[in-house]
Order: sequence, then structure tokens, then C-alpha cells
Amino acid sequence: MSTPQTSIEINNQPVLDLSADTLLVPIREGDKGKSGFLQDVDKLTGGALQTLSLSGVITGQSGELTWLPTTASAFGRIAVVGIGSVDNGISGANTARDIFATLSRQLRSRDAKTVLIAMEPLTNAIGSAELATQTVTEALVLGLYRFDKHHTNKKDIPKYSLGQVTLALGGRRAARAIENARAKGMALGSATNFARDLANTPANLMTPTIIAEKARELAETKGFEIEILEKSDAQRLGMGSYLSVASGSHQPPKFIVMRYKNGGRKANVALVGKGITFDTGGISLKPPGGMEAMKYDMTGAATVIATIGAVAELGLEANVLAIAPCTENMPGGSATKPGDVVYAMDGQSIEVINTDAEGRLVLADGIAYARSLGKPSAIIDVATLTGAMGVALGDYRIGVFSNQDALFRQLEQASAKTNELLWRMPIDDYYGKQIKSDVADIKNTGGRLAGSITAAKFIEAFVGDVPWAHLDIAGVMAANNDRGIKVKGSNGTPVRSLVEFIAARG
Repeated sequence: MSTPQTSIEINNQPVLDLSADTLLVPIREGDKGKSGFLQDVDKLTGGALQTLSLSGVITGQSGELTWLPTTASAFGRIAVVGIGSVDNGISGANTARDIFATLSRQLRSRDAKTVLIAMEPLTNAIGSAELATQTVTEALVLGLYRFDKHHTNKKDIPKYSLGQVTLALGGRRAARAIENARAKGMALGSATNFARDLANTPANLMTPTIIAEKARELAETKGFEIEILEKSDAQRLGMGSYLSVASGSHQPPKFIVMRYKNGGRKANVALVGKGITFDTGGISLKPPGGMEAMKYDMTGAATVIATIGAVAELGLEANVLAIAPCTENMPGGSATKPGDVVYAMDGQSIEVINTDAEGRLVLADGIAYARSLGKPSAIIDVATLTGAMGVALGDYRIGVFSNQDALFRQLEQASAKTNELLWRMPIDDYYGKQIKSDVADIKNTGGRLAGSITAAKFIEAFVGDVPWAHLDIAGVMAANNDRGIKVKGSNGTPVRSLVEFIAARG
């Protein structure tokens, strides 16, 4: 499944005038239940809230969940969730997002059919009703995600589902800004889950043809333009770099071009996502251990498809060009061989040293094609490009390479809002000598040392004078277990950050 079938609504009536089978009350660390609202809740628990708070059973520590008895007929049960010492603003929102995502799964396991969340304590902590609303909405949508569509045994599927959730504003006016915040949270969460679905799907069920169909369906639903370039189109355009990766597969490659136009005369922001729907390494075959995870090698393509869908849904004032060059990388009688020379769309010759360094080859033609349509204001490429990035940064930060300080700062500011954290990597000219070729303009690998950097230097060769950033998401593409907004499988990172970036940049 992608977006959970959970209804999330806003209500501006006083919390205790409403009803639900579960009332959820956030409490800050150190709060002894003495505020006016918490005193009212305490009465519904027969004094249990304050008694347990004063005795230290309820501390308000981050993620602490306590179920309390209730004497109120309007609520079947009351749960108090600790939100810790949540900071004001974005930092607090990032903490709360993980807390409520984890909480969503706990509520699901308790068969909570209708949930009323008292937003006032969280709003007071964060300092904004709009930010609190977006945060909790995102958390619920992301936290409840599961990819279980291929399970046939009911024991492998959650027994319960979380039904209707109402965000109770406690008498605050449900202004349009708050509804817009809920809608934004839904859009960001749903787009991330869409990307997760694409990436989690086994490669035999997510071929280049199928991902192109999914992108077309999304375009029809969200209202952006789409064009699918076939192999013959790529040949006509001289995309020898991209086609060299596709040459070993029986699956036809699909070069997906998407356009969203709502920014007047502004230049495009170009997004280019690596779309290797399965990566064997080609003739430079990968070892078999863990190769099944190479279904995730199209996460970059999934990211840019989902991002433009969210941008269209939100109606952002921007012009966005999203390109997803999709193909398998397979060995075969017609596969590219180490030492072959191929030509990119912009005419540069490339010596293919290692066919398992294929992502940069498809990105080269993706970027060249984006530039051929008119100079973008910026190019952002997203790719599960190098295992070396995971070694360097683990699963916590995205490695970013950029030729412009201002562009990196904009991306960094956007990522701070989503907690999809970035780390800027060096891209000195010094590293370019490692990808000098004796027989062509450039070679596709620079050896073992500085592998992520030399991969970025290769991509940079096709950017020209356009402001550019390369996001290597290999380390953060998937999670091994559930923690906060991350659930086992694809993370859908960094869809939310790219949407925030485009929203701020326009």
C-alpha cells in the first residue's frame, strides 16, 4: 500500500466537547499536569494524570506512552504521549514528527478506530498551529506506511488499521492557513509513500515500462505534462551513454520527461533521477550477496517523479522539468564491455572502465537532455550512486556535491525543514585527474580512492555553467527496521526536501 487509508481532519471546537474512542494528549517533559487544559483532562481520568505525573510515572519524556482510565463517556480511553523538551520551531517539529510517526503504529496495534489528538500542548511547544498541523499529518501518513501488497498470509499484515484521526485545535479558528498546512502534510507524506512504493516493488514488477506507466498515471491525476522517449528516440538524439547501459537488457529503456508549468517566465528547475530498475553490474557483475537490494537503484527516478507530482498537487508557482532515464543494467551478448567507448548526447566521448558505474552514464544524458531544452535555473540530480557514500556518511545524511554555494544553502535550508539532513562533500578540480582517459574525453570510474567524489566529477562534466547539485542517496535509500517516520524498506528520501526547495525557490 502507499498512503494509508486513514482520514485526517481538523476540528476547531474545544477538545472536551468532542468524542472519540481514543483521546491523545501530548505532554512536555517536566509538565506535572497543572496547566488549565491538563487539569481538565485530569478530571476525566479521576485524578490519575496528575497523580502519576507527580509520582514520576508519567515524565513526558520523548515517546513515552501511558494509557489512563477515564470516567468520561465521550472517550473510550485516554493516552498521554511524552513529547520531551520539544524546541520551538523547525527543530521541535522534526522531533515531534518522529514521535507521532512511532505513535501512529502503536495506535494501530491497539485498534484505535477514531482518534482525537489534542493539538494545544504541541502547538504551544512548537509555537505555530500551522507547523504543528503539518508535522502531525506528515507523521501519520509516513508512519503508517507498509509495503505488504504481495503478502497473502494475513498473519503478515497488521490485524488492525487506524481509522479517523481528528486534529483538535482546542477552540482555535480553523483558518485557511491551517487547512493548507494539513493539505501540505498530506501531499508531502503521500508523495514520499508513492516513491516508496515504486522503489519497494520487486524489479520484475517495476520494469522501465511499468515505471513509465506509473509516471503517466500520476501525470494524469496531478495535472502535469509527460513524454516517454523510446529507444529509437534516444538513438536519434544521440544518447549513447544512456543506451550503453540498456544494451544488455531485453527490457526496453524508457526515458521519462515530465514538465510542470506554473511559474510564468521563470527558467526551469531541472530534476534528474537515476532510474536503474535493476542493477546486476552488467559485464562487471556484482557479487550475489545482497544483489536483491538493487531493485532500489531506481530510487532517484522514483524521487523526481514523486516530487513533481507533489509540486503539481500543491500548485506551487514554479516551472519544473523532471527527467527519469530508466533502464536495467544486465549482462548479455550485446552488453557494453569494459574498455568500450560511447558518446553522450552532448558529444563527449566516454571510456567505460566499469559497467557497474552505470548510474553516472544515464545521468550524463539526462542532464544533457535537460540543458538541450533551454538553460535551467538549476539542475539537481538524485541517485543511489556510490556505496562509498554509505561508507562515508552512513544512513543519516545525504552527500551533496555542488558547484554553487547559494544553491547548496537553499537545499540545506529545505532539508532542515524535513530532517532529511545533508552534508556537503568536496569537488575540487584535483579529483578530475582521476577520470582522465587515455582513449576518450573522460572515463566513468576513477579507481577506489575518493569514489563518491570522482563519480560527482564525472557528472559535473556534463553540467556546463548551470548551477548544479548532485545528491548521492545511496546511504539513505532504505531502512532495515521501523524508527520514527522511517519504516522498513525504501525511505522515499529526499522527496519532501525537494518539494520544500522548489516551494522556497519558485
